[in-house]
Amino acid sequence: MLKRTPLFETHQKLGAKLIDFGGWEMPLQYSGIMEEHKAVREAAGLFDISHMGEFSVSGRSAETFLNRILTNDVRKLQDGEGQYTQICNPDGGTIDDLYLYRLGKGIYTLVVNASRIDADADWFRRELARCEDGEREGVIFADDSSAWGALALQGPKAGECLKDALGQRPDNRGLLLGLESLEKNQLAVACWPGVEGQVIFSRTGYTGEDGFELLCSPAAVGQIWDAVLEAGASLGVKPCGLGARDTLRTEVCYPLYGHELDEATTPIEAGVGWSVALDKGDFIGRDVLVRQNEEGVDRRLIAFKMTGRSAPPRPGYPVWSVGDDAKRIGEVTSGTQSPSLGVGIGLGYISREFSSKGTSLEIEIRGRRAAAEVAPKPLYRPNTSE
Repeated sequence: MLKRTPLFETHQKLGAKLIDFGGWEMPLQYSGIMEEHKAVREAAGLFDISHMGEFSVSGRSAETFLNRILTNDVRKLQDGEGQYTQICNPDGGTIDDLYLYRLGKGIYTLVVNASRIDADADWFRRELARCEDGEREGVIFADDSSAWGALALQGPKAGECLKDALGQRPDNRGLLLGLESLEKNQLAVACWPGVEGQVIFSRTGYTGEDGFELLCSPAAVGQIWDAVLEAGASLGVKPCGLGARDTLRTEVCYPLYGHELDEATTPIEAGVGWSVALDKGDFIGRDVLVRQNEEGVDRRLIAFKMTGRSAPPRPGYPVWSVGDDAKRIGEVTSGTQSPSLGVGIGLGYISREFSSKGTSLEIEIRGRRAAAEVAPKPLYRPNTSE
């Protein structure tokens, strides 16, 4: 049986088209992917992300433990900051990519992909058990996924919408000022007036737009959802599903686990080596990642645009070189018709020799090859027409 978030009945009432996503019954769309995508680019969209997993790691040696498990440098985080990072296996393959938040000294929350909750939790528990006594001293790991609901409010009017939803009462002024001052990857922990428990507000997201992700109790997520949509109605804020989330992240070339990342693919190959701190000391997978960083990789994740008329590219489609000696050189990992650009776009792994920007390619679509070219990342820059 598929899992359901606390907002399942709300999605039904809104007429959402529901699909199986990583074992969860989630909304693909409400009014339509194109309309929802446009809302995020021009105003804001509200996403249910309660299917995501949340872990807590705490204790005196929490920082040391996490720095051995994760690729990024945990020591760079101050209280109220977050960072994008990965869990790698000894071969450098990506077990998951995630966001790590430091709530206080020795207190961390991790937000992981829904389809990887069990695998990630097992990995953390095994690695904690393998640590020497000094490394795991006082470290407590917990899978808190069932204790959280989560929302993502994304778009250029996200801040205005959140401000209106919270209201202008005098007792809210401190909270509003605090949220307005948050910079990208920063967070605040506060109460939402009238709802149970505390809320983590982080200035993060998966669309390339400004916005916030909110972690709250499952009991509170419905109240906050309703408050945000009511406040945002006059601004053009809409509920959005996984379809728009995918087109939005593809336009800005954000990797999706299971497409661009998996246990056989390293962060270096995926082009997110900037989140790998090779100089921080030893961590799981470091030896392979150092070698790839120094010697290069045989395949690279590229972005591409279709240059002629064709059906949209889709995951799994073959990528070919062009010319008399044309050969298959890779595969599409993500592909769609870009609502913002009006052309087919995608991401894919291809042989390194063909990965330079501007290189002509062909994408095999339904048995026929269509012209494309390697394009700079991101394919779309918010607040521009390019």
